[in-house]
Amino acid sequence: MTDAGKTDAAHSRLSAQDLTLGYAAIKVLDHVDLAIPDGKITALIGANGSGKSTLLRALGRIIQPLGGTVTLDGKAIASMSGKAIAQTLALLPQSPVSPDGLTVRQLCRFGRHPHKGMLSRTTRHDEQIVEASLAATGLIDLAERPLDRLSGGQRQRAWIAMALAQETPILLLDEPTTYLDIAHQLEVLELLKELNEKSGRTIVMVVHDLNHAAQYADHIIAVADGGIHATGSPVDILKPELIRAVFGIDAVVISHPVDGTPLCLPFVER
Repeated sequence: MTDAGKTDAAHSRLSAQDLTLGYAAIKVLDHVDLAIPDGKITALIGANGSGKSTLLRALGRIIQPLGGTVTLDGKAIASMSGKAIAQTLALLPQSPVSPDGLTVRQLCRFGRHPHKGMLSRTTRHDEQIVEASLAATGLIDLAERPLDRLSGGQRQRAWIAMALAQETPILLLDEPTTYLDIAHQLEVLELLKELNEKSGRTIVMVVHDLNHAAQYADHIIAVADGGIHATGSPVDILKPELIRAVFGIDAVVISHPVDGTPLCLPFVER
């Protein structure tokens, strides 16, 4: 395994030790160790079925590991209350579904639930956080619009606004640009980059497009063959040999002419 720029678990709020994940005793990932860099954007990359989404769900305690431990702020996440976890990290699944007729503002208010008692009402502070979350995602003018009347990019921003309203320092996203056209993909990725730079949020996202990972992530975790194949910065690890090992394809990697990030160009020998 390549570990250029590896993060020490002792200095990471979210990490995993000897983690084994699977379904019905079928292992997907085996004896995995990783540490998420605080205040950075981390991209999980890998072929379909490699375990990227499974790993993300385990980090958010959506699924229980077959073995090993996920640690959040020095505690085993399995021992923490759901409310304590929801106050520290927010997880957006792939293609989330909302009730019919829900407006953007109503969805955003759901993000305040971890900070409220069972019978407590929405406070002025809650509404201020909701308003700030809508503003941060550029949705003030669309706050009263039903979600089903939004474009794909607007809808994804609405879900991110809900996650922001949770006020968590850690945000996990499972393929946040799935089913979006290229303009809306960039819209969402630019928003995440801005949120990271302005508030220092730690963001972990499953990404399919290697060039998006190269441009928007500070740290990459490449998943392959039941484990972590490599970790490090895009410049350090996005090499032709890694792409061949992880995805089984050949590629040329050059510097992007605009920002200098790695630009991956797959090809097939003819």
